[in-house]
Amino acid sequence: MHPELDNRIRVFRAEHRMSQSDLADAIGVSRKTISTIEVGKFVPSTIIALKIAEYFNAPVEDIFSLIKEDKESA
Repeated sequence: MHPELDNRIRVFRAEHRMSQSDLADAIGVSRKTISTIEVGKFVPSTIIALKIAEYFNAPVEDIFSLIKEDKESA
């Protein structure tokens, strides 16, 4: 997972019973793009994040969130 960004795409896909390919087709990206975002290897552009949120009719913040760093360990 990317050290600063968490996402719940897999959860939203499961709730809607859809595959990575289904979501990718719906928002106009490749399945690999969805996969790499889900596992945290790729941080989506603002446009992709907004398209995903719009598709699921959810606020971006429900799908993506910043991982808060513990300031004591920083």
